[in-house]
Amino acid sequence: MAFQRSEGLAADGVVGAATARAMGLSNPPPYVSVVPAVTVAIVSKMLPATPRRNIETYLPALLEALESMQLADKEMVLMALATVRAESESFVPVSEGKSRFNTPPGGPPFALYDNRKDLGNQGPPDGARYKGRGFVQLTGRSNYATHGERIGLGAQLIETPDRANDAAIASRLLASFIKRQEVAIRQAFQDHDLTTALAVARKLVNGGSHGLDRFSAAYMIGDGLLPDETSSRGLRRRGLRRPTGKIKRR
Repeated sequence: MAFQRSEGLAADGVVGAATARAMGLSNPPPYVSVVPAVTVAIVSKMLPATPRRNIETYLPALLEALESMQLADKEMVLMALATVRAESESFVPVSEGKSRFNTPPGGPPFALYDNRKDLGNQGPPDGARYKGRGFVQLTGRSNYATHGERIGLGAQLIETPDRANDAAIASRLLASFIKRQEVAIRQAFQDHDLTTALAVARKLVNGGSHGLDRFSAAYMIGDGLLPDETSSRGLRRRGLRRPTGKIKRR
């Protein structure tokens, strides 16, 4: 566990694929994807207020984005889908609407964001230009710059922020947000009971507790429906050979 912490990994005492690679093992356990087991029917139960056609349309791009960043294990897939329910329950990339949290009474839309240094905004019209968009509600100049770069778009999102609502880009942005906090999220699930871990994980992505009830409900529903990675049924393994099991050290 001390080695995992020194490498910036979740300290769970398990020699999984990431830890094995950090240890330099020549034949590490393969990465396991739960994506083949994620169906529209399961996601519909996790997001009961969401039109099924929206899930059918946008789920494939989201799952592809999670796989591309090796976030396709059960924990991270549930994290992503629960985030969608909390942020954009329609399962459609959407733009943030006006509210008392972003617009002053009688003032210009999103003016309360204009000078938010924590968002990297530099004054009007940054508030409206870099309002929340996509599945994760990407907000603020600095987030558009950072995550645009992380998903290979360079400065394109700064120049054309509306692209954050493109389905494929919105999916990659959500995966990028989760990837940035991956170690802390995994550590939360390692260190706490599920209720506390979900609250911590939600705050790591959202910065607060907005939508925590919907986030937690989606995660727990999915947790009971998706198989564990240790089950070979419906799962895809990536690696040289099937592992004999996880090595735990206490």
